Amino acid sequence: MNAPRPLAVVTGASSGIGYELAKRCADHGCDLIIAADTSLTEAAQVLRDLGADVVAVRADLSTIDGVDQLYAAVSQAGRPVDYLLANAGHGLGHAFLDQDFAQARHVIDTNITGTIYLLHLIGRDMRGREQGRILLTGSIAGLMPGSFQAVYNGTKAFIDSFSFALRDELKDSGVTVTCLMPGPTDTAFFERAGMTDTQVGQAKKDDPADVARTGFEAMMRGEGDVVHGLKNKVQAAAAAVTPQSALARQHRKMAEPGSGD
Repeated sequence: MNAPRPLAVVTGASSGIGYELAKRCADHGCDLIIAADTSLTEAAQVLRDLGADVVAVRADLSTIDGVDQLYAAVSQAGRPVDYLLANAGHGLGHAFLDQDFAQARHVIDTNITGTIYLLHLIGRDMRGREQGRILLTGSIAGLMPGSFQAVYNGTKAFIDSFSFALRDELKDSGVTVTCLMPGPTDTAFFERAGMTDTQVGQAKKDDPADVARTGFEAMMRGEGDVVHGLKNKVQAAAAAVTPQSALARQHRKMAEPGSGD
């Protein structure tokens, strides 16, 4: 009998880094449960063409009900999750006091609450089996105060920190936790965040396929964290020794509305 194919769960898989991560999983011989809050029809078909069995779950992962909907699909599959790639998330530009608070809360609920709730559910299953790999999409944005992107950077600071804590808690469990920390990437992120008129929104960005490859390979090696790209590695290293006030000023230059003009 053939060995069963591994099962990967990928969130935020309709486009961008999440979509490319799902493709890496399919290329690795995984079947997939993919989730996003938008249509997954096109992504699912591409993944099936790569040989994967695919279950697509359209759900709002900023909500408990949405995460429960995804976990119900996992339970219905009747198979253990070998890989969890928690990538769902989005940003929000402009000054915090000028933002619609419902939108700011949606960023927090998607990037943090929904992410760690899903990790709590699937991570417990992995720990019980003493086997599994988890990849969290953090960001180098979590290493610096995000003037005019304060809520997003704050959520990524949480995810970056949380991933290291969880990794340490699971160090003897057979479950690995890896944090992928990309920089600006060529996705719909900046358009969705209302940041197309900013310097960072208009600057050259990394290819999401390259970012996904970096994260996937780090997860498979069981590494704790990985920063994609030399420029981002330099920026991450500099952030560790630069005063927070100076980092905030630097971020303002990149993210303040109209800074790309």
